[in-house]
Amino acid sequence: MGRMASGIEIPFQGGGYYALRDVPHGDIRIRRYFSKVTNTWRQINVYTPPGYDTNTNDKYPVLYILHGGGEDETGWGMQGKTDLIIDNLIASKKAVPMIIVMPDANMSIAAFEESGLKQFESELNNTIIPFVENNYRIKSDADHRALAGLSMGGIHTLYAGIKHTDLFSYLGVFSSGWITPMQNEIAQKQYDYMKDNTTTINTNLKQFWIAMGGKEDIAYKNCQIMLAKFDEMKIKYAYSEYPGGHSWPVWRNNLYNFSQLLFK
Repeated sequence: MGRMASGIEIPFQGGGYYALRDVPHGDIRIRRYFSKVTNTWRQINVYTPPGYDTNTNDKYPVLYILHGGGEDETGWGMQGKTDLIIDNLIASKKAVPMIIVMPDANMSIAAFEESGLKQFESELNNTIIPFVENNYRIKSDADHRALAGLSMGGIHTLYAGIKHTDLFSYLGVFSSGWITPMQNEIAQKQYDYMKDNTTTINTNLKQFWIAMGGKEDIAYKNCQIMLAKFDEMKIKYAYSEYPGGHSWPVWRNNLYNFSQLLFK
């Protein structure tokens, strides 16, 4: 997580998909960039797959993946085991080689207010994506671009992704949903947009993948309310549950499953 904390990693049966194995390994690179949105220097972590530096003619699809509240750009790499999960999947040919961008979604405005969501949307679209595409060998079209996030990052994904299916063909929402009643007004605006653009959303999105950590997940009720709205509007989505509540073992599993659906 982004803040200093203590934790114990307890091995469990079925957790081998993020074990350190004798397979080709990619890198997580720390990159700094200047944001015209915040007028500050900011940082992203970028996973590049095995062979990125030697296969210099290859271009790659990209997954932008967002952390939860209280964390930062280091969360998916340190707690999420992103590099190990993707290394193992690529080695077993269950996922295509991809670049994964892990931004810092903490902005100068509170994240759960619409102004804060809008600020990060601008940061993502106007600063982060151009920076990545100018500095890495990226396939820069919607069919090769995905957006996902956990908890707070899931809300960012909903806000920045639903109305930009021309930019993202894949959306992943982990342990998230509009917060009731705090975000009812924001949610209703999105539902109105979705109702008017159902055909476009369903046509453009190759995967709209929503996952929860079971009924013990603190976002479970909010998510179910949201999914009921999607059902009313006939929005197409895939839903998955993995027991464990609102925790990293759940989100690691979400990444493991979601990444296998991408860019096929």
